[in-house]
Amino acid sequence: MEPKKVASSGEIQNKKEKNLKSIQWEDYEQELVRLCSLTSALNEAKEKKELVQQKLQSFIQVEAESLSRLNELDEMKEKLDSRKLVMGNMSMHSKVVKEKVKKQEEQLSNDIRSLLVAGTSLSAASKRLQDESRSLAGERGYGQLRTLQRVFRTRQQYMVSQVHMLYPVRVAIGQAPEQELEFFNNSSSSGDSAGSKPLDHGSLTIAGLHLTVFTKMSFFTDKKEVQRSATALGYVAHVVTLIASYLQVPLRYPLRFGGSRSYIRDYAPSVEPSSSDLTSSSAVSTNSRPVEFPLFLEGQDSTRAAYAVFLLNKDIEQLLNYIGGRSTGPRHVLANLKELLRIILSPEYIDTSL
Repeated sequence: MEPKKVASSGEIQNKKEKNLKSIQWEDYEQELVRLCSLTSALNEAKEKKELVQQKLQSFIQVEAESLSRLNELDEMKEKLDSRKLVMGNMSMHSKVVKEKVKKQEEQLSNDIRSLLVAGTSLSAASKRLQDESRSLAGERGYGQLRTLQRVFRTRQQYMVSQVHMLYPVRVAIGQAPEQELEFFNNSSSSGDSAGSKPLDHGSLTIAGLHLTVFTKMSFFTDKKEVQRSATALGYVAHVVTLIASYLQVPLRYPLRFGGSRSYIRDYAPSVEPSSSDLTSSSAVSTNSRPVEFPLFLEGQDSTRAAYAVFLLNKDIEQLLNYIGGRSTGPRHVLANLKELLRIILSPEYIDTSL
């Protein structure tokens, strides 16, 4: 190990000796000048290197700052793009809102024009109403209406009085116990030979005839009594028809007057038609046509005849309700008719306002 080290150090020494250059004395000054110039050139190179390093460092710093600025600019660009997208959406929404507002303005304008027209019409109607109110406030207004109403009701009362003279409804005292009866079948009275059930000895008559409704026909039924009851029902039907026409009241159950062979019509019957009615000309038809029920018993079903009398009494109740009267009950035809005549022929009827 040691000889190698010595050899290597010797080699180095030999190399140094080889690198040494001998300079002549006369060349020393030139060599010295050359070395000085080299030294100054080396110093200048070092200064330039340092200057270049400083510039390069500044350039690197500027580049770093530029990169950071570029990153910031990219972020700002992204934010700007997002803002532009939001602004675009807001612009579209604003356009939609503007269109809606424009339509609403047009609708509001139309409504305002309609209100102006309605206001003009209302003003004209209000003016006419004031004129009518002033005209009604005078003697020729409401007073004239009341006068015409009294004249009209007096005329009605006179015509009803004429009807009452033709068909007087009176109480017959001390007569046979025939009276208005229950109009529907009664099993408790089915054993009666005449099929009737009197109420009391004081009975009502129309034109001197009693009204008796039989629950059924039998061999022992008095045919003349049946005919008289049919005639009495014909009188009642005629009186009701005339009074309804005088009062201008459309009857809920219209009558087809035929004397003692009259019929009453029902548009929603609760009694089924019999086979005999299907063969007659006045029989039951389709739902669009009314059903007629006979106001007489001869040759007819007693149930249908009783229902016809019930409907006739409903017409009388309708007229009573129209003039402010009250019915005495659903089983008293002549009693309700007498009450109807009494109210119309009373002095209070003329002064009562409809």
